[in-house]
Amino acid sequence: MVMNQQTATAVNERAAEEYFRKALEAEKDGNQEKALELYERTLSENPDHEQACFNLAVMYDRRAEDSKAIELYERLCTSEPVHISALMNLAVLYEDNNMYDEARRCLMAVLRTNANHNRANLYMKDVESARSMFMDDDERRSGNRNIISDTPISDFELSVRSRNCLKKMDIKTLGDLLRVSEQELLSYKNFGETSLNEIKALLQTKGLRLGQAAEGAGVAAPIARRPAAADGEGSSELMGKQVQDLELSVRSRKALQRLNINSVGELVQKTEDELLGCKNFGHTSLNEIKQLLASLGTGLRKLD
Repeated sequence: MVMNQQTATAVNERAAEEYFRKALEAEKDGNQEKALELYERTLSENPDHEQACFNLAVMYDRRAEDSKAIELYERLCTSEPVHISALMNLAVLYEDNNMYDEARRCLMAVLRTNANHNRANLYMKDVESARSMFMDDDERRSGNRNIISDTPISDFELSVRSRNCLKKMDIKTLGDLLRVSEQELLSYKNFGETSLNEIKALLQTKGLRLGQAAEGAGVAAPIARRPAAADGEGSSELMGKQVQDLELSVRSRKALQRLNINSVGELVQKTEDELLGCKNFGHTSLNEIKQLLASLGTGLRKLD
């Protein structure tokens, strides 16, 4: 069985390399659409192919498909070693979308690796200046912002599933939505990443993001979260929650798929060593999963 898995992995990696080679040739020949398709196929065979991921992110970046580029750059930035080029490009994209805190986070990661990085230091000055101007301008527009915050959720184009989930959480206005985090939304029953991504995309078009209002002092407290495992029923709901519905990076999700871990219940039966034994599963993914489980009130199995 192990041998079959190794053989299948080797076949996938060879196929990925062949697609990647053809993608490079297509890009060199100026056939952007073909290159795009081949890079996508490379990642479908080997999700951890870093160069294909970076090249594809750059192509989406150039096509002004920011959300796709950001997702791919973020994927690269979740693993070690630090991917300087991805972080720099990601910082620029975040700045372009008025997401100055995220841009600053990326630049800080670069500067922790190389404090004398000229472009990072230059961009940091721009970001800090833009943040200051944005905050001043935000204060001048406070009246308009209050109007936006009071806008009912019903005024926006959302799927029935997302709309019903928000209704059950008593989230009625845009302001209510800005006071909750991604994790708080995902902690509710039947609220998955599809709904989360839909809501994030909606907010991004307006230059907003989840949890934005909760970052300042004096804002209203977030809505109460559903207890992760307060009783038998709650514990059963949590243990049955699907891994695909959790807020995890692509790398971590793929690693769990390789281990055939589909639910939280299956995940918490694993030890740290068992997870780290999976190919391409590193300490970054392990720490991400441990933090997520801790936020849900549970954790990985510990050996006696």
